[in-house]
Amino acid sequence: MRCPFCNHSDDAVLDSRPLDSASVVRRRRMCKICQKRFTTYERLEEMPLMVVKSDQRREPYDRNKLREGILRACEKRPISMDTIDLIVAEVEYSLKDYVMEISSRAIGEKVLEKLLEIDQVAYVRFASVYKNFSDVDSFLKEFGKLEIQTQKQSARNRKKEGVSAIRRRKAA
Repeated sequence: MRCPFCNHSDDAVLDSRPLDSASVVRRRRMCKICQKRFTTYERLEEMPLMVVKSDQRREPYDRNKLREGILRACEKRPISMDTIDLIVAEVEYSLKDYVMEISSRAIGEKVLEKLLEIDQVAYVRFASVYKNFSDVDSFLKEFGKLEIQTQKQSARNRKKEGVSAIRRRKAA
């Protein structure tokens, strides 16, 4: 770091402390030549995550665009705004593993997983746009997949309930 007074590059750090939940570090420095003190702020330079679209275009990741897509799918459904914000946050958190680029397909799959757990109608609405359904057969195929997944989930739930009942009997 160069001294703003004498332009010399030799200084000493007197004090460091994080600001803004540790994303910024404030450093109090003193020039070893002119003995004047000055303050610097260090910020992490984040590389924007780029979304690779199906036609290979790239655009910066936009949280609002993701949220709007989920909102449209959940329109007139009994899903709270807190739940929608939670879905966005969970999907965003899972994107932290990606460096620089992610396909729109991967983001869509993550959203579909979350919507399937919450509301099947919102799932189908989002899937119809995300998978670009062009005819009734596309919808029917997706409904078939949805029915299979629902049956699997019901079987898992019954199995969990059975195990819980056995544990309750053993505990009694």
